[in-house]
Amino acid sequence: MKDLLLTIAKGLVEEPDAVSVTVDEPNEEGTIVYHIHVAEGDMGRIIGKQGRIAKAIRTVARSAAIRKDEKVMVEID
Repeated sequence: MKDLLLTIAKGLVEEPDAVSVTVDEPNEEGTIVYHIHVAEGDMGRIIGKQGRIAKAIRTVARSAAIRKDEKVMVEID
């Protein structure tokens, strides 16, 4: 999942070297939280107009997690 998010994010930004993904331990509900960190200038590119790209990234992550019987949440920092 981490590799998937890295690949998607690096393809969208101008500074792919600044992209990183951190993972939190599952919370009490069993949800794993992934944090995508990008350069300040690339925040608009990763979020998109009205959050459409961010929503699409979250949808892809949830779809991949369903195949593994996991619950995930993606936050963009």
